Amino acid sequence: MHLLIPAAGMGRRMGSDRNKLRLILLGKPLLAWTLLAAESAASITWIGIIGQLEDKLTWTELLQSLCLSKPVVFIEGGKTRQESVYNGLQALPDEAEQVLIHDGARCLATPDLLDRCSQALQKYQGFVAAVRVKDTIKVVDIHHQIQDTPDRSQLWAAQTPQGFQVASLKQCHEQGRQQGWDVTDDAALFEKLDLPVHIVLGEETNLKVTTPTDLAIAELILEQRLQKNPRTDGFES
Repeated sequence: MHLLIPAAGMGRRMGSDRNKLRLILLGKPLLAWTLLAAESAASITWIGIIGQLEDKLTWTELLQSLCLSKPVVFIEGGKTRQESVYNGLQALPDEAEQVLIHDGARCLATPDLLDRCSQALQKYQGFVAAVRVKDTIKVVDIHHQIQDTPDRSQLWAAQTPQGFQVASLKQCHEQGRQQGWDVTDDAALFEKLDLPVHIVLGEETNLKVTTPTDLAIAELILEQRLQKNPRTDGFES
């Protein structure tokens, strides 16, 4: 399975003036934990890091320190996540038929999740890892007045990985560029073209590290994993 990791985001909500994936979590940059999970996932055979040129040296040094056994390629990103993923798709090896796209900021995804998502592409044209929404959700207008309370039983919180057949996703991205669509994830492009997107059960701990609070929670989760599996970077062997 080919894995693309968008890793070009800035850490403004983190209060940082640099790529948030360079922030340190238990002695390693956030991106390191994503890469270690990919290394431990049996299904992953190729990794593409989509980043900005100013981070290339940092990621190169990180890869040297991690000594991964799987091939890792640096791909220059674009101005938006959508542009970055487009660039990543163009850089996939010619033989790539399926791809997982996983945000580097979701640094707690486990190898098991990556493997389950890889398996899902044997059945689905496209999917999103997601978990059921636990809270009651309110639809609010610009004046902060509640307009609606949707049925929680039909609501899922989208995560990554998201997985797709490469040919279909490339077509969706090309159509998106032609139509000027601005989307926040790749599944939305599938949806706009009425292509089926299924749900694969994600992980409650697969949070996106966006704020200092998220970073503190991630540290607690990771510490618990390391206590349980101290010799495997927190992942089951």
